Amino acid sequence: MKYTMKIAGLERDLPLCPISDELYIAAFICFGDAQISEACARELLKLVPREDYDYIFTAEAKGIPLAHEMARQCGAEKYFVARKGPKNYMPDPISVEDRSITTRGVQKLYLGRDDADMISGKRILLVDDVISTGGSLRAMEEMVKLCGGEVTGRVCVLAEGDAAKRTDIKFLDTIPLFDANGNPIGK
Repeated sequence: MKYTMKIAGLERDLPLCPISDELYIAAFICFGDAQISEACARELLKLVPREDYDYIFTAEAKGIPLAHEMARQCGAEKYFVARKGPKNYMPDPISVEDRSITTRGVQKLYLGRDDADMISGKRILLVDDVISTGGSLRAMEEMVKLCGGEVTGRVCVLAEGDAAKRTDIKFLDTIPLFDANGNPIGK
């Protein structure tokens, strides 16, 4: 099963993937799709004035190509990625818990103290590919707060399900949730 939609002017077939026996999501994956990453980054940058943030921040993994391309297009020299595990190159890492619809159970996000120090006192734009339950977004907000930064904006490519009703995020389009037969829920 698939769901076909236009995203940032480009048509894509999104495979439907089970979250439970009754609930499916359309998987938007920008990894390996340079064209969609570039187009989505361009459109996301139109939603938030450059003077509203100092740095772009995302969580591993699917937000990385978007954050990278947004930073490249707006001329930012640095962006930040909260990783799913501590790395040897991270001095004194800090962590927060993350629970999202696409992650089984609770996971943690990590950021090195050096990056945390750079975020301190800065205005941060949060970037994600899809926001559904908001779990990953909450974890990123908590991380920025722990670092002493201020979240000044939240953008994503697609708002899924109830996230489409949120007024604190800006997004390019909405995407429904699906039942086990591939029918959109709530449409």
